[in-house]
Amino acid sequence: MSVQMWTYILVGLTFALYIGIAIWSRASSTKEFYVAGGGVSPLANGMATAADWMSAASFISMAGIIAFSGYDGAVYLMGWTGGYVLLALLLAPYLRKFGKFTVPDFIGDRYYSKTARSVAVFCALLVSFTYVAGQMRGVGIVFSRFLEVDINTGVIIGMIIVLFYAVLGGMKGITYTQVAQYCVLIFAFMVPAIFISIQMTGNPIPQLGFGDTIADGSGTYLLDKLDGLSTELGFSEYTNGSKSILDVFAITLALMVGTAGLPHVIVRFFTVKRVRDARKSAGYALLLIAILYTTAPAVAVFAKTNLIESVQNKQYEELPKWFKNWEDTGLLGWTDKNGDGQVQYANGHAVEGNKNKPVFDGKNRGEHGERKITNVNAATKNELFVDRDIMVLANPEIANLPNWVIALVAAGGLAAALSTAAGLLLVISSSVSHDLIKKMIKPDISEKGELIAARLSAVAAVCVAGYFGINPPGFVAAVVALAFGLAAASFFPAIVLGIFYKRMNKEGAIAGMVVGILCMLLYMIKYKLGWFDETLPPSSEWWFGISPEGFGAVAMVINFVISLVISKLTSAPPKEVQEIVENIRIPSGAGEATH
Repeated sequence: MSVQMWTYILVGLTFALYIGIAIWSRASSTKEFYVAGGGVSPLANGMATAADWMSAASFISMAGIIAFSGYDGAVYLMGWTGGYVLLALLLAPYLRKFGKFTVPDFIGDRYYSKTARSVAVFCALLVSFTYVAGQMRGVGIVFSRFLEVDINTGVIIGMIIVLFYAVLGGMKGITYTQVAQYCVLIFAFMVPAIFISIQMTGNPIPQLGFGDTIADGSGTYLLDKLDGLSTELGFSEYTNGSKSILDVFAITLALMVGTAGLPHVIVRFFTVKRVRDARKSAGYALLLIAILYTTAPAVAVFAKTNLIESVQNKQYEELPKWFKNWEDTGLLGWTDKNGDGQVQYANGHAVEGNKNKPVFDGKNRGEHGERKITNVNAATKNELFVDRDIMVLANPEIANLPNWVIALVAAGGLAAALSTAAGLLLVISSSVSHDLIKKMIKPDISEKGELIAARLSAVAAVCVAGYFGINPPGFVAAVVALAFGLAAASFFPAIVLGIFYKRMNKEGAIAGMVVGILCMLLYMIKYKLGWFDETLPPSSEWWFGISPEGFGAVAMVINFVISLVISKLTSAPPKEVQEIVENIRIPSGAGEATH
């Protein structure tokens, strides 16, 4: 069967499974809608958390980032996995003991202020909408290539599926759907990795295979081969890093604290029965996430090696079918700069500038049949544009794996994107219905009315997310870094100080969140999005040499300093609030604290 037919079958079966679970586990109360009734088992919650966390960025983009960044891409592995350790040990148990539905709910009650709640709602919506834009882009990429439909049509199909099980089932439906989605995405990620590891090195364990010798009997290590290929093309050695130690530290820290401050991840720990279960589910999630995260570097090495060997110095007419399939999506392009009809892949941008989104003319082809690229950068020898988001999805095709494996990866990519999109949409709907309407606008609203408001909010949120998918903003490539930076700069200090510092008051928390998120926004706008300049400022102008991806760590420190200074200069929180802080830090069943 063709790839398209296999894709229809596998994607159809997985979608039917998600819808069936949503109908079976539909929410009948606000508690079930917000936190799945608080009765999810630690293992199921760990699987759901892993699926919620491993978004399109993890499944589709992370190995692509590592493939093109080499050693420098390790910061994503360290930051995202380290963030889960931080979350499990430092935040999850205490937030579960506090017993609120949402992060704005915690901040509003802990800081006894409607203003603090409003700022937290704004931050939650900003983080969630920027994050969900990337998920909808992932859905569009998968549908456009594997189902051969228009990207807009693909996004609309994804919207309908998410809308159905998010609105009907709420957190209860999403939780059990995400358990299924974890199984789909991890199977889809590991199967081709194992196949290609055996194909290239003879080792069935990808985590070991990419450090093994290649299977041609030469005794050459795969990483040594990739280092050689990279230097021949003018790139630095794949296994050597180019980032400064300070920038590596800042990016890793920003990703860690961003993980621990993401509202759609934190809310998962409100869905278990006990504080002990919150710790267990965090441990399960870390173990389950590690399966994919330890495999991603191997997939990156396999994909980059195969890409170079299959296209470099080949005549366009001789290129394999996968190349032209991905050309049609606009995410891969070649222009014949020197007129020799050969694909030249080398160090340098094929496209003029580093912030312009390349636009491909799908109808107008040159004399060699090559895809025309607008904004050609004539200053470099590189003739090939490769969107890093295609590397995981194209990897099975590049390696000539069976059609069912190629289709399986498509189903896995959709599972990853939809699982996180659903979690984010629930955060958005609960922020509006619970934190704004119930807690601030109409406190006397009935439970039925609140549930209706939550579902209507989810519908509106899906429509906004779909708009971002159909009309992606220019900063889609920066969405993940932006979301993590915003979470680190706003939520993390307010949550940590709210748990561990009794003297922390509303004035300090509000000032810290506002200043932190504004610092992050301004830095990202200037150095990542280029809104203040026609071209992006060079890296030599970065503050302290820290890249935009790492600036969340700086904004977080600014938040901490502002929060502590303001809280010292203003009155202490009420005694009952300080007693609550004392209570959530005492382990259940520990009795009175002793001196």
